[in-house]
Amino acid sequence: MRTVKDVEAYLGRLNREFHEAEGQPGTFLVHTSGQTHIALRVDPPLVIVRVHIADVGKAENAQLFRRLLQLNAQGLIHASYGLDGDRVVLSSALELENLDFNEIEATLDEIDIALAQQVPELVKLLQ
Repeated sequence: MRTVKDVEAYLGRLNREFHEAEGQPGTFLVHTSGQTHIALRVDPPLVIVRVHIADVGKAENAQLFRRLLQLNAQGLIHASYGLDGDRVVLSSALELENLDFNEIEATLDEIDIALAQQVPELVKLLQ
């Protein structure tokens, strides 16, 4: 069975800058090329990977929600967009028990690509 130490070792092998969130053992903030951080939490039996994309507020935005569903179906394999209250998030859940290096690498790479290619379009839909 994998542990927090295994996940931390995988992040180190990826040569990604990261640090443990203060006061939250098992939660790492992984730096991206922008100012956004990817939160990665080891919460057995899962590893939760999550990024806050934007706040949607109370306004209905059918075009935004339609686009999020399209991206989930066509542009993402390991992660998906969703709503958490009034927040648009990009998240993924991985099984800790048999987590391997390639799986965490693919998930983080996909999120990096989404942040670079998809999020600017989503931000425009929010304006």
